[in-house]
Amino acid sequence: MSALLGGAPVGQWFDSSVGSVDETTPNIARMYDYFLGGSANFAADRAAAEEFLRVYPGNTAWAQINRALLGRAVRHLCARGIDQFLDLGSGVPTVGNVHEIAQRENPESRVVYVDIESVAVHHARHILQDNAQAGVVQADIRQPDEVLHAPEVTELLDFSRPVGILAVAILDILHVEDPPGLVSAYRDACVPGSALVITNGAQLSMTPEERAGIDQVMSQTTTPHVTFRSPEEVAALFPGYTLLDPGVVPSAQWRPDEPISQEQALRSNGYAAVGVL
Repeated sequence: MSALLGGAPVGQWFDSSVGSVDETTPNIARMYDYFLGGSANFAADRAAAEEFLRVYPGNTAWAQINRALLGRAVRHLCARGIDQFLDLGSGVPTVGNVHEIAQRENPESRVVYVDIESVAVHHARHILQDNAQAGVVQADIRQPDEVLHAPEVTELLDFSRPVGILAVAILDILHVEDPPGLVSAYRDACVPGSALVITNGAQLSMTPEERAGIDQVMSQTTTPHVTFRSPEEVAALFPGYTLLDPGVVPSAQWRPDEPISQEQALRSNGYAAVGVL
């Protein structure tokens, strides 16, 4: 996996003016970038990611399944006529970016990424500098007023029209007192026809030993709490939404492009669902 961007180590192309960066504490956004073969990560992230893969080898499949689900969900929402997306906790944009998928389906699509991590934000700005219909906000998604009133959001997204809210692999790593309440704050900004996409980790094919290993690795990162949820708990994250078929299912089973086996579904080690207003 590459640790380079344009031939230069991340420390050489990163502009610290976008925010302070702790290069010594692993960050899940940069680790996820590493899992997907990206370049926006530091040595501490790579070491933690390799330890994560040692205790849980199935994480490679999880990352690929989760990313593929994101693509299918965005394409489906584009087919429903949604051409605006707010990607909460987007991480480091990498292969299969939301704006690439959405703008391939509809060139008029607009996308705003939101993340608190400085490297993720800087990298997003780097790849979006020539794209007038996509932007990035550096903010904590647990502060919805701050996110929704950020200039990049108000300039690019029109909330009088349907918006797709994406919360993919983020609610399970955030400490939130009232997750449905947080989701509702974003829902209340949206009009009928809008949608919400959520994925959340779950122990499907993962062994208890692997789960314990994950908890140990994550305890050393900037997001030490991991909350796995049952299908019922994931469904509860959609207050006011109507879930599209097939409801809450293992991520690989949400409207797959081709038939999959139960074994493949269990390798998702997470649930996915899409709801509409």
